[in-house]
Amino acid sequence: MALLSSPTYSNDCVILLHGLARSNSSMESLSLALDKVGYHTLNINYPSTKYPIETLAKDTIGNALASCPNKAKVHFVTHSMGGILVRQYVSKNTINNMGRVVMLGPPNKGSQVVDKLGELSLFKLINGPAGIQLGTTKKSIPNSLGSVDFELGVIAGTRSFNPLLSSMMPQPNDGKVSVESSKIEGMKDHIELPVTHTFMMNNKAVIAQVIHFLEKGLFHPLPHPIE
Repeated sequence: MALLSSPTYSNDCVILLHGLARSNSSMESLSLALDKVGYHTLNINYPSTKYPIETLAKDTIGNALASCPNKAKVHFVTHSMGGILVRQYVSKNTINNMGRVVMLGPPNKGSQVVDKLGELSLFKLINGPAGIQLGTTKKSIPNSLGSVDFELGVIAGTRSFNPLLSSMMPQPNDGKVSVESSKIEGMKDHIELPVTHTFMMNNKAVIAQVIHFLEKGLFHPLPHPIE
């Protein structure tokens, strides 16, 4: 699916939030694509492994909003834990001119990988305090935040290059998050694509679907499964 031919969206601000233990370089392809169709794009880098989700959400999103143009409509495109930061922030704050949100591989109901490995010292060392908050228990951050009340589209991956991690969760999954765990009550649209958790944000079909949702509020319908 080709990128939409778009008018200028210079008054629309798109905040990109990378996932756990990643950096904003992982979102560069998406950022460039959004720039190309005319959005004011902020590809944010934040210390995902140093602080708990509550602190990351407050500081990261608060600072990003201050960098959006005055009175701009504010959209978010997130990967993995970045989506949980948005849910955490809006649970405590009102975002003026809130636009649409696209989450890529979000652990909206938590991840069984955290359930299985979260108590290991190596896991804690690599992923920090936020990582261990992403389990599937009722008390985990994702499951304590409730439904969403903004326009949300979720893209879930169905491929993995890590059989061990995939075996820890229901099928289908992307190697870190199951398709079922990516869903959340209140979302407007959900689509599955044959991509992995780690690299989905670089996939051309994913990027095209992100832009389509930001512009139309729905994903482009798939005529048949993509192989």
